[in-house]
Amino acid sequence: MPSITDLHKYADLIVRTAVHIQQGQELWINAPIHVPELVRLIVKQAYEAGAKKVHVEWRDEQVTKLTYGLAPDEAFEDYPAWRAQAMTALAEQGGAYLLIHSEDPELLKGIDPSRISKFSRVSSAALATFRSYMSSKRMTWSIVAAPSEGWAKLVFPELQGEDAVEALWEAIFRIVRVSDEDPVAAWESHNNNLLAKRAYLESKQYKSLHYKAPGTDLIIELPDNHLWNGGISRNEQGHTFNPNVPTEEVYTAPHRDGTRGVVRSTKPLSYQGNLIENFSLTFENGRVVDFTAEKGYDSLKAMLDLDHQSRYLGEAALVPHRSPISASNIIFFNTLFDENASNHLALGNAYPTCIQGGASMSREELEQAGLNQSILHVDFMIGSAEMDIDGITKDGQAEPVFRQGNWAF
Repeated sequence: MPSITDLHKYADLIVRTAVHIQQGQELWINAPIHVPELVRLIVKQAYEAGAKKVHVEWRDEQVTKLTYGLAPDEAFEDYPAWRAQAMTALAEQGGAYLLIHSEDPELLKGIDPSRISKFSRVSSAALATFRSYMSSKRMTWSIVAAPSEGWAKLVFPELQGEDAVEALWEAIFRIVRVSDEDPVAAWESHNNNLLAKRAYLESKQYKSLHYKAPGTDLIIELPDNHLWNGGISRNEQGHTFNPNVPTEEVYTAPHRDGTRGVVRSTKPLSYQGNLIENFSLTFENGRVVDFTAEKGYDSLKAMLDLDHQSRYLGEAALVPHRSPISASNIIFFNTLFDENASNHLALGNAYPTCIQGGASMSREELEQAGLNQSILHVDFMIGSAEMDIDGITKDGQAEPVFRQGNWAF
């Protein structure tokens, strides 16, 4: 286990920066059962920060695996109404939601992808209101990480058991700046740097972005009045929070019908307990019309076919190759980390906050503005030290945004 000092600092960062608990606010923690020490510290510090009520929902990945492997088909045809109602009430009442991610990336290897996709559709429908609050920043939420043995052994195959877990704790703490003397102050500085990048890109209002790298030649058109997000967010009450810890990205929404060309992945993608590796996507008029994968082809197909909009892009994110995660030379097999080592895209839903006035738009209005709407939102990594990106102005001029994987301005 990590030192109690580091756990205290991590819990403090989560409470004060990630979810940024306010006086009288409720907090819902979805946590794995194997990190009780961390969860207890978060609960303690949340109450000390003024939380009214902290609810902890425990989960066990082995129970999840048993359920997908042994439960009858009808178990995946509905979603617990009580949980959907409780989560929706949390959002409507201005609560905060914290997910501690920890699962083995290959937990559901060998499970029929159709079972996983079926329950994904059902849960997405049941939690539609809750997720709309999250995507429009009308509530506070964050995703952080803690190691599990299965995950740690995949990241550090040369180590065994607790040694692998300890190595993953050390890597997480270094990357999320817990190893700094004052992690909260370090994150304030980091968030300010990301805000400066966002401001520059918003001022340019590029018509499109042109990506070039080995195996990639892709043009992504951007909607009018698009906004750039990343780092710190602000909910409708005006309180700041960090949806992802770690994060190194700034991102916006592509125009739904404006992507064309081919893009190749540069890191493995863990999707619903299965790994997808070395895959490529070909786009025409915004839609994936062809795809390949050296590993996880069936899982990739299930993802692309999740709904009618899942073959369109919902996010384009810029991350410099010189980032703490990339510098670690570790493949985490976890999107929360790997996406922040690399430029990445997301298939599926676009965030309403990526366009002016989007948070108050209806689904139909967002679609008219060019933002894709889907129950899917899955990030995949495409960046490398060989990637160049040009911003194309409205008069057709190309301006450097990335050169050799890093910011060009």
